[in-house]
This record gives sequence, structure tokens and C-alpha cells, in this order.
Amino acid sequence: MARVYISSVINAPAAKVWEYIRDFNGLPKWHPRIRDSRIEDALPSDKVGCIRSFHLQNGDALREQLLGLSDYDMFYTYTILDSPMPLTDYISTLRLTPITDGERCFGEWSAEFACDPANETDLVTGVGTNVFQGGFDALKRHFGN
Repeated sequence: MARVYISSVINAPAAKVWEYIRDFNGLPKWHPRIRDSRIEDALPSDKVGCIRSFHLQNGDALREQLLGLSDYDMFYTYTILDSPMPLTDYISTLRLTPITDGERCFGEWSAEFACDPANETDLVTGVGTNVFQGGFDALKRHFGN
């Protein structure tokens, strides 16, 4: 199994950042690589089991399913159902934790997936840099870091 882990400190309260990113269908609002998104079957975007279908800015299409969401613990976990990336069994969690020393929060985004060992380094780097760190960088810009 390949593993990706990226963390960052965002200079805003965790509850405020969570309110901004909580919507499982809201990626286009805050992530610069996402062009559009919709929840299939008109389900609520916080219903465990709902599926988001979205496009990257380059036109690639993905489908992901929400596996878990907690407002109390400020996280959601999801799996990729369809993707142009050569991987399987992808499970990812995006989590925010309050930092009690100041109005900041600690963000963690992690994933595990199976892939051909020949593709692992490129996939880990791509997911970690383009998706996870790219998302955190956008959040830091939004909240004035």
C-alpha cells in the first residue's frame, strides 16, 4: 500500500476553516485544481454514502464517495470510485485539529492506495503536492496566511 501524508498550519480557527471546507461538494469553492462538482442522485452533500462527480481544471473526471464525516472531530473520509490515475483501493481523510495556542488549526490530509510499484513515487508525489498541499496552500491564502 502506498501512503501519502501532508500537514499544514492554517492561521484561522479550526471551526471557521471546517465551515469553509465541510461541504463534500464544495471543492471548486476552495481547491484551485477543481473546475466543477455535483452530488449524484441529488443527495445531501453531508450524507455518508453520497457520491461527488467532479472535473479537474484539465478536464479529467473523478468520482468519490463519502465514507465518514464528523462535525465534532472535523474530518471527512472518502474513497475514489473512478479516476484517470492508475490506482485502486484509495481511502483518504481530511482532518482539522484546533491549535489552542492562538487562532490557528492543524490540517492533515492523508491517503492510502494500491498501485503498480513503478507508479508509486509519481502518484504519491502528485497526490501529496498537487492535491493535498495545493489545497492547504489555497486555504492559507483564503484565510490570509
